[in-house]
Amino acid sequence: MAAELLRVSLGNFIQIYLLLLIVRILLSWFQTADWAMQVMGFLSPVTDPYLNLFRSFIPPLGGLDLSPIIAIFLLQAVGSVLGGGALF
Repeated sequence: MAAELLRVSLGNFIQIYLLLLIVRILLSWFQTADWAMQVMGFLSPVTDPYLNLFRSFIPPLGGLDLSPIIAIFLLQAVGSVLGGGALF
């Protein structure tokens, strides 16, 4: 019973974190918008530590940061192993 609760809770956390990552990535395209910077101020401390793990070994290619793609794939894989399904 407790193991099932933990599995479901981790699955839900991964779903929410995936959503936060995607919003963070999309908002990075609107860095000049004042409203986007306010939301980024909240999301950056939450998402950047995870993204920095991938940024440390995946360099930007031509100015494009591809590390979020790998980060999202890994979270989706862990979520599917836990049985929580995938957000997308």
